[in-house]
Amino acid sequence: MPVLQAAGICLREPGRKHSLSKMISDTLEQCRRYTSLSPRFAAAFEFLEKLPADQPIGRYDIDGDNCFAMVQAYTTKPLDQAKFETHRQYIDIQFIQAGRETMLWSPLAALTQVTEAYSAEKDVIFYATPPQRTPIDLGAGQFVIFFPTDGHAGGLECFGLSEVRKVVIKVRV
Repeated sequence: MPVLQAAGICLREPGRKHSLSKMISDTLEQCRRYTSLSPRFAAAFEFLEKLPADQPIGRYDIDGDNCFAMVQAYTTKPLDQAKFETHRQYIDIQFIQAGRETMLWSPLAALTQVTEAYSAEKDVIFYATPPQRTPIDLGAGQFVIFFPTDGHAGGLECFGLSEVRKVVIKVRV
C-alpha cells in the first residue's frame, strides 16, 4: 500500500530501509508538499527559499553532515557526456537557481555497468549510461529530488549550452 502519491509516483518500496523510491520534480513554490518525506526536508527547503541570488559558491551546513547545501555554477555539457551516479547515504535535492539544464533519471535496477566503484568518502558510485533513461528539463525555480534508488546524471544541456547556478542539498537518509 503506497504511503504517499507525489506527482503520480508511488513512494513505498517493500523491503527497503526507507520508503522513498522514486524521484520527484516540482517547483520551489510547491516544496511544502514534500516536507513530510524526511524530517530534514523542511530545513532544506527553507534554505532554498531564503537563498539570495548572489550567494557565494561553496558548502553551507544546514544540519552539519546530516543536511548541507553546495552552491555551484557551471556551463552545461552535451548529453553524450552524461555520467550516471547513485548515493547510498544521502538524498539529493537539486535546485536550479538560474539557467536551464537537463538531468537524466533511471531506476537503480537499470544501472548494470559500474564504471567507478562506490566511494564511501564521497558517497557515490558511477555507472555507464543505461539504454533506457528519462530526461528531466529544469529551469530556474525548479527542483528534483533523487533518492538512493534513483540513478541520475545532471549538468546536461537543454536546448543548447547554458550557464547554470544550482544548489545541491544532501540530506542523510
